[in-house]
Amino acid sequence: MNYIKNKLFIENIPFQKIINKFGTPTYCYSLNKLRLNIKNFRKNFRSINPLICFSVKSNSNLKILKEIKKMGIGADVVSKGELMLALKAGISPKKIVFSGVGKNLDELTFAIDKNILLINSESESEISQIEKISKKKNKKINIGLRLNPNINPNTLNKITTGKKENKFGLTSKDFLKTIEKFKKSKYLNIKCLSVHIGSQITDHNPYAKMLKVVGSIIKKSNHKFDFVDLGGGMGIKYTKDTKLLNYKKLNIILKNFLKKNKTKIIFEPGRSIIGNTGVLLAKILYIKKTSKINFVILDAAMNDFMRPALYNAKHKIIAAKKNKKIIKKMHEFVGPICETTDKFLSLSKFQNLSENDILAICDVGAYGMVLSSNYNLRTKPAEVLVNKSTSKIITKRQKLNNII
Repeated sequence: MNYIKNKLFIENIPFQKIINKFGTPTYCYSLNKLRLNIKNFRKNFRSINPLICFSVKSNSNLKILKEIKKMGIGADVVSKGELMLALKAGISPKKIVFSGVGKNLDELTFAIDKNILLINSESESEISQIEKISKKKNKKINIGLRLNPNINPNTLNKITTGKKENKFGLTSKDFLKTIEKFKKSKYLNIKCLSVHIGSQITDHNPYAKMLKVVGSIIKKSNHKFDFVDLGGGMGIKYTKDTKLLNYKKLNIILKNFLKKNKTKIIFEPGRSIIGNTGVLLAKILYIKKTSKINFVILDAAMNDFMRPALYNAKHKIIAAKKNKKIIKKMHEFVGPICETTDKFLSLSKFQNLSENDILAICDVGAYGMVLSSNYNLRTKPAEVLVNKSTSKIITKRQKLNNII
């Protein structure tokens, strides 16, 4: 995004033009930013040539998945619905990994029937279930086993996934015990060691600690893993204070790991590929001025974009039309839902605003629309994809008569 003559553009289109065409609130994505992010992700890890499986839970728009597929990317899914969507987008089953802490009988059966690359399992009970289905079908299924390495990723506690108190994966002791129990199964190929320690990680050191644990477990298990699935979790720059992950140092750590462990790395990026491609466009309904605070009430709400309410996440807010007059007073950007937590951001100053102005909530491509709901019986927003000078609707705005 950039300003041209004080008007905010996404690629070659001013946001005002998008609003005039599609209304608000609307999610808007840059296709060329998405392509650039994938290109840069590949470039960051070209020395190790990983299999990249996009995390569908971060953004499950079919049109976007089709664009990702065109660039040769696979899919990481966590439900039957996501698996069906990935297949519908044309992604090869041999590039699909099914993760998640609890898959039911129907989901496991569907995944086995579709001959996907891997089912990553997180408990002995689930592996037993996979073995029963495989035996019934007389098939040998490729599975991964998820390790909980008990590593602090130095991120928000709500999005840690590799500490001992988290529900994910097996402890080192249980991992080794489970490998021993199932490694001679006639119906299972334990192909992968899976590990994922959290999201929005901006420090390479937790990855180094994680790989040290992984290397030790591989050695103790005396088992050949064709794949080591490191998940995703690479952070992006939400605010000017956000530190960025040092990919060069992470690469060195990975190359040293691979010198001792001959395996193929799998990554499951979501946020780092799609996060900064999208904005949520909203209109100012009212500005309620008090002695200390200007409440800027938007037509977007926490049902449209949940991350600030759910995680206290901070997302930049910028005006679609810039002016130089700065109001030095606390501004609270809020939605119309009847919850105090329906608040996007608080700022000590902002440019002069008027009712009906358009604002852009930035970096909402990941965990934005996928977390939207009909809370307060509000309809879900539209989604638009921009490619240079063209814009097209990729999700129609929901209508009330579809939910009432």
